[in-house]
Amino acid sequence: MDDNRVKIRQIHDVLDKESPADISFLQKRDPFQFLISVILSAQTTDERVNQVTPELFASYPDARSLAKADLEDVKRIIHPTGFYNAKARHIIDCAKAIVENYNGEVPTNMEELLTLPGVGRKTANCLRSNVLGLPGIVVDTHFSRVINRLFALGTRDPLIVEDFVCSNLDPEKWNRFSMTVNLHGRNICHASGQECSICPLRDYCQDPTAK
Repeated sequence: MDDNRVKIRQIHDVLDKESPADISFLQKRDPFQFLISVILSAQTTDERVNQVTPELFASYPDARSLAKADLEDVKRIIHPTGFYNAKARHIIDCAKAIVENYNGEVPTNMEELLTLPGVGRKTANCLRSNVLGLPGIVVDTHFSRVINRLFALGTRDPLIVEDFVCSNLDPEKWNRFSMTVNLHGRNICHASGQECSICPLRDYCQDPTAK
């Protein structure tokens, strides 16, 4: 068996044991509301998104209502998430596309999801893996940083990182691996100052600064 496949399975097993059984960063909702939450989470914290979404979804609970929303009202509600002008347009346009092209129901197919305004592979995989129960690797900054330190890929390109993990790990492990690696990046393998002395993956790390 390829060395990377062996190593990534070992890392999966270590993190699986070290991590809580249930890991969630955004509030679990129906597919539409979760998709909008993920779009809003760009360049802000999940906590901030969780603070604004109750009011947003109380006023606009589904694609049809958000598609007809007042732009200024949406900007007001999501203002704390930052970049609210672009985000407001994205989520309204996303809702319109879901209504016009998919009869108000969020598509599950990757190619169809990527046609929606504001939706890239990370957002689509996040929805598919967290809500739809479909296998997906969610490559955010935390995930990419940890994988690069463990495997010295030499690139933060999300598609390359995703392809590397997918080619070396069985699909049934993707969802759990995405969450445990992300949590590890948030709690231990920080962008500045890793907690190497308590890291359960230190024997696998290829970052010379982390030894």
